[in-house]
Amino acid sequence: DPDMPFVPSIPEDQFILVEEGDPAVIPCRTSDPEAQVTLVNSLDKPVHALYDTKQGFIGNFPAGSYTCKTMVKGVEFKSDEFLIYIIRATSQLPVEIEALKTVYKTGETIVVTCVVFDNEVVNLQWNYPGKVKEKGLIKLDDIKVPSQKLVYTLTIPEASVKDTGDYECTARHATKEVKENKKVAITVHDKGFVHLEPQFSPLEAVNLHEVKNFVVDVQ
Repeated sequence: DPDMPFVPSIPEDQFILVEEGDPAVIPCRTSDPEAQVTLVNSLDKPVHALYDTKQGFIGNFPAGSYTCKTMVKGVEFKSDEFLIYIIRATSQLPVEIEALKTVYKTGETIVVTCVVFDNEVVNLQWNYPGKVKEKGLIKLDDIKVPSQKLVYTLTIPEASVKDTGDYECTARHATKEVKENKKVAITVHDKGFVHLEPQFSPLEAVNLHEVKNFVVDVQ
């Protein structure tokens, strides 16, 4: 099609996520397989890369904006703009789960954190007793210094006995079929309790200078 030498791209194709060190495909394809295509960066400078008419330009590109150009009967045409994002990711998915404490009283706030290391883009899901009622508040902190980690915090305000159970986070790799899940058991009591069992009588006699121990079992 001389009026549309570049095959239209869908928005999803214009944002390209690439792991560090991996090649990427900039999918500007032409309707004429014989067309001469040039790839340029955001400074309009040519970028040298392998071109495949069925895929587009293939290579290791720095993060940034790229556009393809071609000439049809002396008229220059430009493709849509393609944005490459370089993400930090490992083939493994190190995940840790942590709870400030595992035993709560009714009315207290449950806090559980799930930390994903060395990966910038993951899909993470929580499973917990109050999920059906959407009781939990989820916050994400993306920490890059001194090392990359994603900290997901699940907060359950005004906990009740019904919030007792397993709290599980499942992380899925953004580009690979890798997943990891961790869980912690949380118990919520109706009220706090302390049981004291003294190992002595209500009244004790002690001789002068005598050393005597008074023992209390606390549960």
